[in-house]
Amino acid sequence: MTARQEVISIIGRHARSPRQSTSIGGLSIFNVMEPTLPVESVYTPRICMVLQGQKRISSGNRTFDLRAGHYFIATVDLPVSASITAASEANPHLAWSLELSREDVVEVLQRFSPAKWPSEGFGLTVGDQSTDMVEASLRLLSLLDRPDDQVVLLHAVKFELYYRLLQSEHGALLRDFATNGTMLAKIGKVTSWIKDNFAGTMSISDLADRAGMSSTSLHRHFKALTTMSPFEYRTAIRLQEARRRLLIGGANARRVGFDVGYDSQTQFTREYKRLFGRPPAADTAHLRGVKSRSAPDF
Repeated sequence: MTARQEVISIIGRHARSPRQSTSIGGLSIFNVMEPTLPVESVYTPRICMVLQGQKRISSGNRTFDLRAGHYFIATVDLPVSASITAASEANPHLAWSLELSREDVVEVLQRFSPAKWPSEGFGLTVGDQSTDMVEASLRLLSLLDRPDDQVVLLHAVKFELYYRLLQSEHGALLRDFATNGTMLAKIGKVTSWIKDNFAGTMSISDLADRAGMSSTSLHRHFKALTTMSPFEYRTAIRLQEARRRLLIGGANARRVGFDVGYDSQTQFTREYKRLFGRPPAADTAHLRGVKSRSAPDF
């Protein structure tokens, strides 16, 4: 059995739902048995490897199609729309995702200087899994079968995985994610703040001060990494949260719009319809009536 087949076997044994958290902090596994509708969420910095099936991720004006053998790295908080595009009971979509630890990546960088690949200009990048990456991921997921070993081996296994990623053609993106003072780290600080404070007031000058940049430089680099301006980014975060709250129920659209930061119900309805194709009430009714399986944060 190859390393890839062993990883597939482990996910198949442990994933009892389309998306499942694990005993390893920050590690989720996915076992999806049919295509899904697009689901809006915010990707926190993470690495994800697709072992079987296909998925599509859209963010701003960019779309990425991932098939078996692909991985992606997200290095800023990024609003996305994600769907599973190829999956069946016979051949489910199988994948795993691990939240990135800046501290762990820094520890690897203290012992290893990655090749001088140019750093990408966008906050999410897709690559082909190397044999070394797959074998490192096998050692990580194997700890799900041996939980008692995690306290001793988990740190070393994650260290190897980060090392393999830093060796890849996209290693510079991971390096910049972990290195204070890089443009990626500065913009990451801003996206994280907006994500946590989306309902409040915001100004470009305050964000620029937070990042230690000029307003012009912040706007330019923010858009390069996210394809959105800071205000467009905040709007996407607000509307995704509004949609989530409406689906949960318990509050009407007017209340939800106010809670996520809108003073004008008309503006909320207009921007909601522009993003999701229907006004809030109609969109909620449509989604509740759809029978296709989906889950948050694919």
